[in-house]
Amino acid sequence: MSSSRRDLLRWQFDLTWSLFDYHLQRLTPAQFRWEPVAHCWTVRRDAAGRWVPDWADTEPDPVPVPTVAWLTWHIGWWWSVALDHLQGRPPRERTEIHWPGDGTPTIEWLDELRTQWHDVLNRLTDADLDQVAPFPWPYDPEHTVAHLLAWVNAELMKNAAEIGQLRLLHQADSA
Repeated sequence: MSSSRRDLLRWQFDLTWSLFDYHLQRLTPAQFRWEPVAHCWTVRRDAAGRWVPDWADTEPDPVPVPTVAWLTWHIGWWWSVALDHLQGRPPRERTEIHWPGDGTPTIEWLDELRTQWHDVLNRLTDADLDQVAPFPWPYDPEHTVAHLLAWVNAELMKNAAEIGQLRLLHQADSA
């Protein structure tokens, strides 16, 4: 049985999401901004009351340990911008993507992004997959929309593993 590239990428995404969702649905509000070490990146309220992420334009050395809150913002950021590109919208700046907050608001936000992603995937044709993708790398004719979809799967898997590990460490630390 043969399947299309889109179907294979969708299958891989759905598998990745199921592994991510396993941890996402088990997160407690206290786990989102738990800082396991002193050198962490998290999200903090700004003067207007919005949650904004810690950030550096040049990656620090050593790299700070991200909190679950920071990682969920990070997923929402890159995924929102990927959706912008694939739907022909002007891509938003990093500073325009705000984290919704601990617990349910973030889980619902990420689930809505998953729904939007499925809608986009369902519309893509093989010709669409062969188009040059302008994100997440600088223009390169070798990087196609199919590469972008594979990158989303890999990035989500990496972030899911990080969130899962933080959740497990928090549970062990609390025991």
